[in-house]
Amino acid sequence: MLFLEYPKCSTCKKAKKWLDEQDISYEDRHIIEDNPTVEELKDWHERSGLPLKRFFNTSGMKYRELGLKDKLPEMSEEEQYELLATDGMLVKRPLVVGNDFVLIGFKEALWKETLA
Repeated sequence: MLFLEYPKCSTCKKAKKWLDEQDISYEDRHIIEDNPTVEELKDWHERSGLPLKRFFNTSGMKYRELGLKDKLPEMSEEEQYELLATDGMLVKRPLVVGNDFVLIGFKEALWKETLA
C-alpha cells in the first residue's frame, strides 16, 4: 500500500500515526519530492470512483493562487491531470493507494472500514 503525504501537513501526521497504531504497513512517499505522474493520477482516479475534483487540495494556497475554483470547470480531464502532475501541493493529501482502493484525505471511519 502506498501512502502519499506532505510531512509538514498535520492531517498527514495524524493519518500516519493512525496507520502505525493499527500496525498497517505502507510505503511512504513525499508528495512534493515525488509528485504523482499523469498516469498514476489517471489510474488512481479510475480506481477511486470519485470525481476528479476530489483529487485537488481545494484549501491549499496554490489552488487559490491559481484561481482554480473558477478554472477547473472549464478544463478538460486531461488538462486537470496535467496540472495535478505539475505540483504535489495541488494534490489532496494524504492519499492512500491499495490494490483495489484509493483513499483521499483522512477520514478515520472510512479508513477503518477500508483498511481493517
